[in-house]
Amino acid sequence: MYGAQRVRAERRKSGALLSWVVIHNLARDVRAFTANVFLVTGETTALVDAGANFDVVSRIEAHADGLDRLYLTHTHPDHVENVAAVRDAFDVETWGFDPESGYVDHRIADGETVQIGDDDYEALHTPGHKPDHLCFYARSAGVCFAGDLVFANGAFGRTDLEGGDRETLVESIASLQRTLGEGLDVIHVGHGPSITERPLDDVETAIRAAQIG
Repeated sequence: MYGAQRVRAERRKSGALLSWVVIHNLARDVRAFTANVFLVTGETTALVDAGANFDVVSRIEAHADGLDRLYLTHTHPDHVENVAAVRDAFDVETWGFDPESGYVDHRIADGETVQIGDDDYEALHTPGHKPDHLCFYARSAGVCFAGDLVFANGAFGRTDLEGGDRETLVESIASLQRTLGEGLDVIHVGHGPSITERPLDDVETAIRAAQIG
């Protein structure tokens, strides 16, 4: 199932848990150079990042009848090279921070709310790895999509590419840490495994490592 993960959804009525969210990492077993690609089905079936160098369209079709939106954490090639194929296959528009990018149809402002699956996510502008970088966080679901800001085990996004800046990255990780709540269950990252065990600890470790590195 390409790395499907069932995640708690805080939609309660009379104390009963009504639904679960299933998030598929469509790139989990891909050996080519690509970012992770997360498909979230629901009221707004959405893709978070498009990846590169693999047939993402067939993998979307294996789990969803269609696609409503494509959200981009940022526009580095490994996250966006499949955008054209996704647009063509599903007649879907893309959403990201930089409207000047040819990959972005609609701008998402810092602090704006967007729907991914059945949940409302706050978009957080988190530059440092790239100036247009966004994270998406749903307090109600306990889920954060962190792109290339932080990774498992306290790793953090590189800052030696064009537009990267270490001091800005540290500030962005600290800002994310202040926003995330204690109910956080998982951080889905742009590369490698999602952070499912004490994710706030990994964010704290990433801040310290980025300050030193």
